[in-house]
Amino acid sequence: MTIETIVFVVVALGALAAALTMVLSPNAVHSALLLVGVQVCLAIMFLLQGAFFIAALQVIVYAGAIMVLFVFVVMLLGVDRKEALIEPISFQRPLAIGLGALLLAEGFLIGASELLPRAVAANRAVAGEGNVEAVARVLFTKWAFAFEFTSVTLAVAIVGVMVLAKRDTNS
Repeated sequence: MTIETIVFVVVALGALAAALTMVLSPNAVHSALLLVGVQVCLAIMFLLQGAFFIAALQVIVYAGAIMVLFVFVVMLLGVDRKEALIEPISFQRPLAIGLGALLLAEGFLIGASELLPRAVAANRAVAGEGNVEAVARVLFTKWAFAFEFTSVTLAVAIVGVMVLAKRDTNS
């Protein structure tokens, strides 16, 4: 067994343990922080595969910016209080489990089909092009709309959180 294999197994087990603890944690802030741990483990796995740019993006964008946003949302809305954890809609948990299972099945079907290898082959880097250039070329040409839509959605989410968390100071 090589050192890379040992590191991969240890990091994968750490990611699995953090993910399970995250899902089972009753505290929303702890769950957000455990998600940061999972994302750092994923970044290490990307490093083991030689995807240095993606590993850096994983830490900077997801573990840094988006998780800070999640923690602020949790803190602003007070989700960690007991009364906020009572489910007002009784069927939402089974519906979420069903939709999650459907998403998982779709992922397996896409991964097993011919679509994924053809999509990967279509996005191969041009000769002499580095990782950053290849990612930028695909991101700002083929996926430009999705990239901009995501940024607008995050901005709307931030404004929505601020509106929801605003306290009435007049009373």
